[in-house]
Amino acid sequence: MPLGLYISVPFCRTKCTYCNFASDVFSKAVFQRYVDRICYDIAQATTTAEQMGGLLERTVDSIYLGGGTPTILDISQLERLFVTIRQNFEVQPNAEITVECAPGTLTPAVIDLFLRHHVNRISLGVQSFVDQEASSVGRLHNRATVLDDIARLRGAGITSLNLDLIAGLPHQTTQSWEFSLEQVIATDAPHVSVYMLEVDDDSRLGRELIAGGTKYHAHFVPDEDLTASMYETACDCFHAAGIHQYEISNFARSGFQSLHNLKYWTRQPYLGFGVEAHSMLTSGELAIRFSTPDSLEKYVAGTPSSPNLIDRHAALEETFFLGLRLNRGVDLDQVANDFGADDVSSLAPIVDELVQAELLGRLGSMIRLTRRGRLLSNEVFERFLTVAK
Repeated sequence: MPLGLYISVPFCRTKCTYCNFASDVFSKAVFQRYVDRICYDIAQATTTAEQMGGLLERTVDSIYLGGGTPTILDISQLERLFVTIRQNFEVQPNAEITVECAPGTLTPAVIDLFLRHHVNRISLGVQSFVDQEASSVGRLHNRATVLDDIARLRGAGITSLNLDLIAGLPHQTTQSWEFSLEQVIATDAPHVSVYMLEVDDDSRLGRELIAGGTKYHAHFVPDEDLTASMYETACDCFHAAGIHQYEISNFARSGFQSLHNLKYWTRQPYLGFGVEAHSMLTSGELAIRFSTPDSLEKYVAGTPSSPNLIDRHAALEETFFLGLRLNRGVDLDQVANDFGADDVSSLAPIVDELVQAELLGRLGSMIRLTRRGRLLSNEVFERFLTVAK
């Protein structure tokens, strides 16, 4: 089975207030050391796989450069990443190659580099088409910048585009959210990701919300019910426009689903490089997961990863936890075939309970989250994790 590659670039021009990832603003002086480390790790991939106890497939059908903002690297640094990948892996001619970009960072030189290295998919971190909402969380672009980036990418022949939106930003209203949705549809982008604002203590905005403060425009954040309503409005609007939901947060026109992200949700092998990058490799009939440090200093210093063997019970948990994220759901007959009929029988009371609660729908052997279930997906997942143990 072909491998997916993920390259983490944790550097940003500014740290968005809602961000709970390991990305941050760093001095450019560290960029080269970071790229050196990634390229070394790519060259050592076979050794790393052996140390972790996993099997490494050399054929690659998806590459994803995520961030942070990969496009703030120098052209020579980006070029080196792509060259090193192809020196160490067999990239299929039709591979999906995605780069995450912050609007306003797509210079002509960057787009030329994309074309040279066969980048065929761009994910733009728009978050909102309303300038006040974007600026309130630290985004440096405006609506005009986004539209210009889209036009220039298409002019260069890169037409597979994803636009990220966040429901629940400060100052967001039902009307302003509908404006952002209308703008997305008007761009004719073939893929959209919609996330609901996460409130936790891993971001500055989240901490301020929990504390009940007013910094970072926290007192202008919509409540949970309005945010959930915005998400549901997005589902309806995109469906009506032919952009169909295929995963909790992802919507696509026919033929434009993210091949790389589908690897995560369907438990296919992938290998990650860079800060806080995760990997999953097969190991006989089982799987091995491992990840890199979430600290830039520790990663550059070469802090080793520790493998985590995914045993039969953990694999069963993942089958539900990941599979139910997809709109197509989980096939209980397939689960029985993979894990045994007894496991499916033990889950029957939980399935029935969740169907009665209208969190799951069932048609034959297929179970899938309902509209309400997607809003309460973590509660659904917890029920299956409890049984699988």
